[in-house]
Amino acid sequence: MKDLTPMEEEAIAARIAKDTQRLAERHNASFAHAAPVLPTPGEGKTNEKGQHCEAEIGWKVEALRASAIIPEPISWIWPGYIARGKITVLAGAGGDGKTTLLLGLIAIITTGGFWPDGSRYSSPGHVVIWSGEDDARDTLVPRLIAAGADLDRVHIILGRVDDRGEREPFDPAVHIGSMYEAIREIGGVHLVMIDPLMSAIKGDAHRANDVRRGLQVVVDMAAAADCAVVGISHFAKGSAGSSPADRVIGSQAFGALARTVLVTAKEEDGETRVLARAKSNIALDTGGVQYTVESATLGNGIETTRVVWGEALEGSSRDILADIERRCDMEEVDEPVETLRDVLREGPMPSKQAEAVMKRSGFTDKQIRRAREKLGVVSSRSGFGADLVSYWSLPDGPKPSGPTGPGATVLPLNVSSAHSLERAKLDTEGKTDKKTPTEKPICQRCAGEGCAHCGGGR
Repeated sequence: MKDLTPMEEEAIAARIAKDTQRLAERHNASFAHAAPVLPTPGEGKTNEKGQHCEAEIGWKVEALRASAIIPEPISWIWPGYIARGKITVLAGAGGDGKTTLLLGLIAIITTGGFWPDGSRYSSPGHVVIWSGEDDARDTLVPRLIAAGADLDRVHIILGRVDDRGEREPFDPAVHIGSMYEAIREIGGVHLVMIDPLMSAIKGDAHRANDVRRGLQVVVDMAAAADCAVVGISHFAKGSAGSSPADRVIGSQAFGALARTVLVTAKEEDGETRVLARAKSNIALDTGGVQYTVESATLGNGIETTRVVWGEALEGSSRDILADIERRCDMEEVDEPVETLRDVLREGPMPSKQAEAVMKRSGFTDKQIRRAREKLGVVSSRSGFGADLVSYWSLPDGPKPSGPTGPGATVLPLNVSSAHSLERAKLDTEGKTDKKTPTEKPICQRCAGEGCAHCGGGR
């Protein structure tokens, strides 16, 4: 493919716009006026910052009555997961096997195979792959062979070449026009894989405006070519426990522009992995499927990997990921953190009382402080003067409603291990006032200081 001049890039952008209109005209000629159109580079006047000036160009808003638009169904590749003409983000932590998983799906598309849910893809098609991370010869093609893909229907972008034979790397941030031309020449392309999707952003991938500008061209290309675009991304570090769609690295505009966000997770000391729908604007955003990645040896002795599909999963992506990530942490329970979480689970507690309960469970001031930081415990105050009381509460729990806090029952000390529970018992059993030996044991919520729940104190 020859190196494109600015004028040729303009022509390609114009063709994308026209093709977008033709797609709409298949259903309703009048709908073409509402179809997305790529701006032609250099069209109209710009200000000193290079931005289009609407007043100078003379554009006006064009609107179409909803009654003039004929509804049309979503065209699915994998029903509920990947749609034609849309962007799908596939994100997860490193080592989850995202590329191997997607190559397994590509094998289904190119051969008319069966999806993990048992349904069949009845119309095999072509796939275009650009990967900035994996080599085609020793990684991508061996994995495609192991997955059983039809290699004649897979087209891997290696770079760009001009009419003199000179080559240069393909850059999805500036060469989407060249990609669209390749898709048109190949014909029958059902899916385009971009790995990593962040490479399609020319500016700062953490700035919403830069991401929206960069991805909008990809969105329009997907619509014009009537193919799905699946971009691989990663989770941001330290994002465990957050909403899965918000864990995608970079600006939240990645998840906003994508019609579907798929997420993956893996057991730390096991082989079980999960794929879940974290967000979808066009289908349900619950459920998923288990999978594993196994080794495979090709006929020529090349070692590679392939995906093996497991059972279907139900529930939200947050629950699905939390379940498998919780298994990773089962062997390393943080006792101070879990104990403080249990102490505050049922609502806010005066900070002095919570600290006293933690100390009676055997934890030091340093351990208590670290547990507060890891949990993000919220410290708040209620009352004035002599009635001023400081409260601790969990960040996602209820907040204090008065000087004595909400609730009317004694909070049991449900510590996270038998060892801590035994220490708490030793510290509380039999510790009653010497003057009234028949009094009940010290309240575990207020540590004997006196509160509305136990009705007294020492």
